[in-house]
Amino acid sequence: MKTISRFSSAPRGLVFEWKELAEQAFSRTAGAPLIGGNSIRLLRDARENYPAWLEAIGSSREHVHLENYIFSADRTGEKFADALSERAEKGVRIRLIYDWVGCFMKTPGKFWDRLRRHGIEVRCYNPPRFDSPLGWLSRDHRKVLSVDGNVGFVSGLCIADEWEGIPEKKIDPWRDTGVELRGPAVAELEQSFSMSWEMTGTPLPPDDPPEPDPIVPAGDASVRLVAGLPSTVRMMRLDQLIAALAKKRLWLTDAYYAGTAAYVQALRALAEDGADVRLLVPHGTDIPLLRPLSRSGYRTLLEAGIRIFEWNGTMLHAKTAVADGVWARVGSTNLNMSSWLGNCEMDVVVEDAGFARQMEEMYIEDLRNSTEVVLDERRKVRAPGEPRHPRQLIRKGGGSVSRAAAGAIRITNVVGAAVTDKRILEPVESRIMIFSGLFLLLLAALFMVFPFLLAYPLILVILWISVILIYRGIRLRSERKVSSLKDPAK
Repeated sequence: MKTISRFSSAPRGLVFEWKELAEQAFSRTAGAPLIGGNSIRLLRDARENYPAWLEAIGSSREHVHLENYIFSADRTGEKFADALSERAEKGVRIRLIYDWVGCFMKTPGKFWDRLRRHGIEVRCYNPPRFDSPLGWLSRDHRKVLSVDGNVGFVSGLCIADEWEGIPEKKIDPWRDTGVELRGPAVAELEQSFSMSWEMTGTPLPPDDPPEPDPIVPAGDASVRLVAGLPSTVRMMRLDQLIAALAKKRLWLTDAYYAGTAAYVQALRALAEDGADVRLLVPHGTDIPLLRPLSRSGYRTLLEAGIRIFEWNGTMLHAKTAVADGVWARVGSTNLNMSSWLGNCEMDVVVEDAGFARQMEEMYIEDLRNSTEVVLDERRKVRAPGEPRHPRQLIRKGGGSVSRAAAGAIRITNVVGAAVTDKRILEPVESRIMIFSGLFLLLLAALFMVFPFLLAYPLILVILWISVILIYRGIRLRSERKVSSLKDPAK
């Protein structure tokens, strides 16, 4: 695009200043130490990520640990299932964690049963339980693979046909980004998987996988492995810190952007200080009705000088950031509260000028296939000459739950602001308020005419919660009695 500016290499003084001022703050904020001595390879789309994953699996000798939000029972899923099964039959310990919500209606039980018959240990993260009715809202959104403690991969890619494309349906491959890691940081990936494995059942034996030999440095890159857990908001704090510390530029890519007021203010302040702030988001979506909700947050960013671009391809699913030519992030965390607060996520934060330069080059290439969103003379948000895609271009898939959660959060924010009068509402938010008001009015009318529509569900919820409390209380008391019998001193 003609409007895209060129970037320049970061001066050494700026690199030193970043390291001097930010290292301790990053460690405390992200809960992740800076690990040196790594090699890191940037992988774009399924065409580079999947072959690297399959090659690593095929060369495994001791163990493979795979944790992914979606593992579909389609052509792509079968390809990975065959690769994992082949190594399991050769004696390699294969452990796999999938997410219940992510694989719901995509992967039947017989698919997992077949993997288990081949000797693969399969676990499901957070399926619905009687005693935890809302527990399933927390999801394992990670996309992580580690092999033999020697090589690891972190990305935004799930295992499904959407990422490779579906030619017979004229669906192009989804745009996504990942990295390959070698060096001491792989041990952190192994440790995070062990924690996830324990969250889904019995922990790994202390010596399985065996304690690896000291990993020799594989390169010069320094990285942090930010393992997000529900309610820890590690990546949210780090994203806000980066927006506060950046000086020259901050370029963001996100699949389901729904920034909080605090994060939006941080981006606005950065842009108003003269920094080059850009946000690249999808044009197409797997939930078309929620697209206006995404655009409702554009105005406040555009008015501060932040440039917003919409990807012209099938679906942009990447979650990346690059700042000042020295700092970069690649992983699974979206810029919304669902990812920041509710999910298990994994991101690689890289402090390496060479890698950041590659990220900037990739970002500029992506912008060439994007349309810039602007405020026109009437102060309306629009994308001049935006492409019109056929309806079947995006099929419901990987991000529908994340986008739905982000949309729900945005609606809640607008309705809350309108009711409490805590902030000035934008004209573009009027549609959300009108539709929300009409929806609530319809509900009120239904409940007046048919009170049982409100009363019966409320009674069922109260009964469910009461039974859960009694059940968990009895179980806790029983556990205490068993513990007392084993140890009378208690």
